[in-house]
Amino acid sequence: MTNTNYPLDTPTPQSQPVKNKNTKNIVIGLLAAGLLGTWGYLLYDKNKAEKTINDQQASITKVTDEKGELQNNFNAALARLDSITGDNNNMQGEKSILQKEIDVKKAEIRKILNDKNASQAQLAKAKSMIADLNSKISGLEEEVTRLTGENQELNTSNTSLKQEKADLETNLTTRTTEKEELEKTVDVASTFSASNIQVVPVDERKNGKEKTISTSKKVDKLVVSFDVENRVAKSGPADMYLIVTAPDGKIVSGSGVLNTRTDGDKNFTAKIPVDYVQGQLKPVQFPIRQDDFQTGNYKIEIYHNGFKIGEGVRSLKKGGLFG
Repeated sequence: MTNTNYPLDTPTPQSQPVKNKNTKNIVIGLLAAGLLGTWGYLLYDKNKAEKTINDQQASITKVTDEKGELQNNFNAALARLDSITGDNNNMQGEKSILQKEIDVKKAEIRKILNDKNASQAQLAKAKSMIADLNSKISGLEEEVTRLTGENQELNTSNTSLKQEKADLETNLTTRTTEKEELEKTVDVASTFSASNIQVVPVDERKNGKEKTISTSKKVDKLVVSFDVENRVAKSGPADMYLIVTAPDGKIVSGSGVLNTRTDGDKNFTAKIPVDYVQGQLKPVQFPIRQDDFQTGNYKIEIYHNGFKIGEGVRSLKKGGLFG
């Protein structure tokens, strides 16, 4: 038996490489496991980051869509308001009152819609304000509808009233014409008639006595007498106009111009006031005086109400009186 210097339980030198190989494998395994863990964590973290980004992107898209929808709703509300107040002048007063509220709300809504970082709470507030605005506009639309209906009724009534007015004016014109015609008829009918016309040449003596004479040189006056009567004319004063035309064609003692209805303007000799009683025969007498009476025919015309109501002729000659 051979003796050695190594104890019996001490490994031999040939077993050392096996130990080192196992240690190396363990280290490699640990490194691989660590690497795999790191890759897993990185992959997990990447997925988590992508999810966060996707969530944020979805949130941004949602906010953008909500802002766009709110902007469209807001524009539509303003368009409705402009349409209501622009097309109906009766609503201008309501627009002025509402405009104060709208201006404040528009500024705040636009501020929210223009804010890129607007929160959900701000968008919710803008949405509520737009809804309130639409509610007021709806009430305004109902008022416009009511006023439009009333306006149509007023237009119908106005058209009816215009027609009634036109009918009344036509009737009034007709009645006015009839009244004028009646007045003309009454006016003409109230013209007096003259009868029993006489012209007497008179010589006035120094003793105050009067005498109907037979020579023209001694005539001091022509006494014109006649009777007037009318059953239509009311009692009261009436004016008779006397026109005496001398043989030379001149008006005796012309005192004014009479506007006649059939003979134009004529100079008259005298205006004789008559106090008339309706339905009674009224005698009228008037003296015509001048310095010298001419030989020839004296024409006597009597006018009332612009109409000639009677006439007569008296002839005077040198040697006597004929008529």
